[in-house]
Amino acid sequence: MKIILNQDVPNLGEEGDVCVVKDGYARNYLLPTGAAVLYNNENLSVFKSRAAAIEKRKIAKREASASLKEQLDAVTLKLVVSASETGRLFGSVTSLMIQEELAKLGYNIERKRIEVATHTIKQVGMYSARIHLYENASSVIKLDVVSEAEQKAAERAAAKAAKEAEEAAAKAAKEAAEAAAAAEAAEAQAPAEEEAVEAPATAEEN
Repeated sequence: MKIILNQDVPNLGEEGDVCVVKDGYARNYLLPTGAAVLYNNENLSVFKSRAAAIEKRKIAKREASASLKEQLDAVTLKLVVSASETGRLFGSVTSLMIQEELAKLGYNIERKRIEVATHTIKQVGMYSARIHLYENASSVIKLDVVSEAEQKAAERAAAKAAKEAEEAAAKAAKEAAEAAAAAEAAEAQAPAEEEAVEAPATAEEN
C-alpha cells in the first residue's frame, strides 16, 4: 500500500515521505494512529502545501539531533546485572534497561531507537550501544556493565568508610571541644592566682 507519512516513523521515513508498506502494517498501525495517510491526489496536494513548514521542522530536528548527539556521546551508563564470580552474566543487557537508565539522566529515548548487540555482552566490562537519532545521525554511548554482587560490596565498603569518617570527625570535634573548654578554664583561673600572689605583698606593705 502506498502512503504518505504524517510524522517521522523510525526505520521507515520522515514526515512527508511517500512510502510503500505492507497492507497490514498500514491498516493496523500507520493509518489508525495517524502516523500516515493514504497516497492520493487530495492528500498529496495537502502535503505539497505544507512542504515549507515540514522543511522548517526538519531543520529544527536536525539542530536538536546534533545537540543531543553531542550530549549522548559523552554519556557512560552503569548497568548493574546478575553475574557469576567469574563475571559471566546470568541475564542480558537489553534496550529497555538502557532506556530506563537514560531516562534517569533526563533523556527520553524511544526503545526502538536503541541498538544494543545483546548477544555480544556476556561478561561484565565496557561495551557500547548505538542510539539512532534523526535521519542518518546516531550516537554511541558507553555501557559499564558491572556485577550486582560487586556493586553491593562496593556500596557496603563505601557506607563503612563513610561511617568511620563520621565517627572520626565526631571524635575530633569532641577532643577539640574538650581542649577549648580546658583552655577557657585555664584562662579563667589565671587572674585568681595573680590576685592570690598580690594579696600578701600588699599586707606586708601595710
